[in-house]
Amino acid sequence: MDQGRQVFAVDLLERYATKNRGMITCMASGNDVIVLGTSKGWIIRHDFGLGSSYDIDLSVGRTGDQSIHKVFVDPGGSHCVATVTGVGGAETFYTHAKWPKPRVLSRLKGLLVNAVAWNKQQITEVSTKEIILGTQDGQLFEMAVDEKDKREKYIKFLFELEELPEAFMDLQVLPFYFLLMETANISSGMRYYVMAVTPTRLYSFTGIGTLESVFASYKERAVRFMELPGEIPNRQVLITLYERNHKAELHFFIKQRRAVHFAWLSGTGIYHGGLNFGAQHSNPNGDENFVESKALLDYSKLSDGTELVKPSSMALSEYHFLLLIGNKVKVVNRISEQIIEELQFDISADSASRGIIGLCSDASAGLFYAYDQNSIFQVSVIDESRDMWKVHLDLKDYAAALANCRDPLQRDQVYLVQAEAAFANKEYLRAASFYAKVNYVISFEEVTLKFISINELEALRTFLLRKLDTLSKDDKCQITMISTWATELYLDKINRLLLEDDTAIENRNSEYHSVIQEFRAFMSDSKDVLDEATTMKLLESYGRVEELVYFANLKEQYEIVIHHYIQVKGQGEAKKALEVLQKSSVSEELQYKFAPELIMLDAYETVEAWMANKNLNPRRLITAMMRYSSEPHAKNETHEVIKYLEFCVHQLHNEDPGIHNLLLSLYAKQEDDSALLRFLQCKFGKGRENGPEFFYDPKYALRLCLKEKRSRACVHIYSMMSMHEEAVALALQIDPELAMAEADKVEDDEDLRKKLWLMIAKHVVKQEKGAKRENIRKAIAFLKETDGLLKIEDILPFFPDFALIDDFKEAICSSLEDYNKQIEQLKEEMNDATRGADNIRNDISALTQRYAVIDREEECGVCKRKILTITGDFRMAQSYFSAGPLAPFYVFPCGHSFHAQCLITHVTSCAHEEQAEHILDLQKQLTLLGSEPPRNINGNRSDEPITSTTTADKLRSELDDAIASECPFCGELMINEISLPFIKPEETQHSASWDLRPQTNLANQRTISLPI
Repeated sequence: MDQGRQVFAVDLLERYATKNRGMITCMASGNDVIVLGTSKGWIIRHDFGLGSSYDIDLSVGRTGDQSIHKVFVDPGGSHCVATVTGVGGAETFYTHAKWPKPRVLSRLKGLLVNAVAWNKQQITEVSTKEIILGTQDGQLFEMAVDEKDKREKYIKFLFELEELPEAFMDLQVLPFYFLLMETANISSGMRYYVMAVTPTRLYSFTGIGTLESVFASYKERAVRFMELPGEIPNRQVLITLYERNHKAELHFFIKQRRAVHFAWLSGTGIYHGGLNFGAQHSNPNGDENFVESKALLDYSKLSDGTELVKPSSMALSEYHFLLLIGNKVKVVNRISEQIIEELQFDISADSASRGIIGLCSDASAGLFYAYDQNSIFQVSVIDESRDMWKVHLDLKDYAAALANCRDPLQRDQVYLVQAEAAFANKEYLRAASFYAKVNYVISFEEVTLKFISINELEALRTFLLRKLDTLSKDDKCQITMISTWATELYLDKINRLLLEDDTAIENRNSEYHSVIQEFRAFMSDSKDVLDEATTMKLLESYGRVEELVYFANLKEQYEIVIHHYIQVKGQGEAKKALEVLQKSSVSEELQYKFAPELIMLDAYETVEAWMANKNLNPRRLITAMMRYSSEPHAKNETHEVIKYLEFCVHQLHNEDPGIHNLLLSLYAKQEDDSALLRFLQCKFGKGRENGPEFFYDPKYALRLCLKEKRSRACVHIYSMMSMHEEAVALALQIDPELAMAEADKVEDDEDLRKKLWLMIAKHVVKQEKGAKRENIRKAIAFLKETDGLLKIEDILPFFPDFALIDDFKEAICSSLEDYNKQIEQLKEEMNDATRGADNIRNDISALTQRYAVIDREEECGVCKRKILTITGDFRMAQSYFSAGPLAPFYVFPCGHSFHAQCLITHVTSCAHEEQAEHILDLQKQLTLLGSEPPRNINGNRSDEPITSTTTADKLRSELDDAIASECPFCGELMINEISLPFIKPEETQHSASWDLRPQTNLANQRTISLPI
């Protein structure tokens, strides 16, 4: 124990607390409220929380001397019960903090109340709920008081010790709520726990229901009690609701108070223990034992000499007993049962004769009080748990010691004691675990030397591993060194196991395999702290190739891993390498680097892996595929490279010419050329704008097919390259039908198509070796297949000169008939052309004589002025025209007439921009060329040759075509005007003047009065 600091401190709270109302006979406290009982029948209430104090005389109306026997205060400090003794017997009062006068409990008249048990879970400031009172005669009563009623609600008799009537000295009731009780088979209810003591016995009662029903059940069953013979003055039991961590959880425990420990000051010693109201330890008689960790503190441990000293009063804190012996309070540790300090009191001279009378505690405030006949002393807890870790450590209760440690140094001392104890008992692995937790009181080197000196490498490895768990991430250098040392110890252990047992590798349940798994787990956890180069050298020096590969995999050194699998060349090793390559963190470069070796080891798995990874560039795999293709393969074996290339071409739509050329070359080397022909006929670029239909090199394909003697493929390639003559020539060597199909492919060049068919005809004629008439018939039949492209005269040169004309009679006659039909058709077409020319001449002649009659009142369709208006300075008379030119005008067959300038203006405003600019340009050019040729008064041109085509005439003709090709009111121009707006852009300002606006400035307007 640290003797330099006090655990408890004593302060004088009030020197003359009774205010001359007598001497203090008893005291009780709760929630910073102290109630004193005096020898003159007064109770004095001090509320230190509010700073108030008042006194009540309970001897009023009683004769003789009266003294307060005992006072009881609830934990909240609101309710008080006091018993007065005197000449007239005992009488019990109840008073509330807000009542000016006490209430006599007439039902208890004549009974000396020694103990009161408060219902700490249900009691409130305005109601006591049910409480239990114990009397000197061994009787128990139940009572309840509501502050608003100003009187007790009821007082019931509960229980009496009939066989051994003894006075109840103190008791405690602890109701406990729960939803299920196993033995009673109920879903909810209230269980009561009641403890009561007599001078020699401690009774316990428990049950479910009401207090009345609980105690009524003990009429049929025995009462549970603990008996400790002996006598002691002023016995009492102290059930302390001392909350753990009361400073932080004070309010919580005020709502749900629970007794944690109890101590009984008996004649034999201090019987104490813990209380667990949630425990289910049932006795055969149905009672539940809620007392745990019971112990008895013998009084002999409190005295220094031979004389046995017994305390007269006590109080209980979380870890200590406060024992009043004489005028001193000895503080005894409840766990170690050792006296840790003595508390002295400043007793006044007038109180020295009796000394300290007793102790009491305030569970709510966490304070203790001592009192003599005049004064009150406060005993405060300073830091009673500071040395509890040492107490538990001395008792070898290491878990409790660690729970009470406050700093790393204290924890180190606990771990060190555990480690030294285990080391002394030769429990080296356990000792290593504890040594690893020590950080300050013993050095790392000292611990390692301990294990090395006794050659305990297993314990040393355990120590290193556990030490790694305690180091912080900032200790990188130390972590790396320890991890490397642990790695070497693992490797040494593995090799020693192999030397000790030759069958360790085959036995999967051996320690060897267990250590291997543990070592791999260690490497996996330490991969980020182990130095890569150093660790690999260690693994290599110990010959642990598999662990080397495992570590390389952890460090993402995949090249080493894959190289190992390839070198092994065992069954399934290639698949393992491919699994490594399929990891997302592996570089694609390794795919290309190891592709040649992997495809030779396992072509199927390799190709499947390639197909699964669509991000690969097939062009970079060509070397590996060509190496595989150069090896001989069985006739019916699936060519894995062809499978991959087909996947690239058809599924991935690869356009690389190298890929297409390689696939074509592999097809060409196969015995069956059907796949080659299908490949050549596929149009991979179909649908692409300005794109090729195929991506292989046709010249390379042609050379390859010629080399491999794939004639049909060559025919297709020739045709594709527009080398139709070569295609037909080669096809004639294979199948004339193929040649005919190739000749029909030529559609846009009739001469070439005829030439190709002549080649086929020549071949057919020369190929036939049968009878001459049969040859001629076959040749004639061939002519029919050409659909008239070839005539008999085209193939006659292919027959020998001595062939008889009779053999071709039918074909020649048919040909002559065709020519006759063609001549007749040409004559008919010539006659139709002659008649058409005559009709055109007649139409031209009629147009020269065409005219239109205009009324003198006819108006222009645009300006609405008369068409026959005289221009210039000439004026129009009423019945005649003065001599002079008229304004140019246009008359349409529909009857509409327009001035030339009006028509130009109208058409340019309605036509699109380009056409309008063209019209204006023509008009400008005509203006620049000068005035128009003379016209007669009717507007017709003067007589001049029709064939005259001056520049002005051409421009005027173009202008006429532009503006007068159709009537603007009846033609397409009027239809197009539907899409034009009603108000033109240039008319916007004019249309705005029509808007009706509100009169905003009436003050400036002039008012005109109109006469009625």
